[in-house]
Amino acid sequence: MELSNKIRLGIALSGGGARGIAHIGVLAALENYGIYPQAVSGTSMGAIIGLLYADGKKPKEILEIIKRYKFASIMGLNIARTGFIKTKRIESFIDENVVAKTFEELKLEYHVSATNLNEGAYRIFNTGELKRPVLASASIPVLFQPVDIDGDLYVDGGLLNNLPIEPIKKSCDKIIGVHVNRNGRKDDIKSMKSVGDRCFRIAIWQTVRERLKECDFVIEPIKVYDFSTFSFDKADQLFEHGYNSTEKSILQLFEQFDLDKIYQKSNEMNGIRTYK
Repeated sequence: MELSNKIRLGIALSGGGARGIAHIGVLAALENYGIYPQAVSGTSMGAIIGLLYADGKKPKEILEIIKRYKFASIMGLNIARTGFIKTKRIESFIDENVVAKTFEELKLEYHVSATNLNEGAYRIFNTGELKRPVLASASIPVLFQPVDIDGDLYVDGGLLNNLPIEPIKKSCDKIIGVHVNRNGRKDDIKSMKSVGDRCFRIAIWQTVRERLKECDFVIEPIKVYDFSTFSFDKADQLFEHGYNSTEKSILQLFEQFDLDKIYQKSNEMNGIRTYK
């Protein structure tokens, strides 16, 4: 018996570029202990990983897809006339790897956060067409071309909501938040690029800190903080950091959610390890 049969569990996956690959390791570790989220909410890379998971892909399968498509090259080509990077290659990635075309066709409840530039507010998408909301959520401001949805322009959801817990709070008993961005002190700020990057991260952190407090459990694979937004060539290492961080906190997770009372011995017979 899976734990999700007793507790409706939701998981929110933050944005973070390549660091978001750690989300795959988190999902793999949870499944290894019989914990299967029934609702997924994500922003930017968290939205992409969440989409593949909600579409029915297993964590290791998602990892191989990300490695095969070399996201660093996907993000670095096809400059648009406006000076932005086009989202066409990410669009092709979704077309080739996601079976569902609408939110309703997904195997799990799924929500994605994107920022409406015209309104100056974030929007949670969870019905209708899938592709454009996910593209919008992954469109880093200034770097990527904004995505037009119903006449308004949308960019990365992390700008205003990098950990979209709001929709899964309504439908789930417990929420796990996974955060993959550095938010502590940083001293090496010398170049124009480093100043811009630091400003962006500080702004994003303001959208996360209060939401983390509202999660029932938080997983922060801090070792991924040493990787850059475009370290997609380090996918295996990022996966391992996400997996190991989750495994180290699994006992605390069981105790906090009181899962030890409902965890079934039969899981061991199915190859799912128990915590001891």
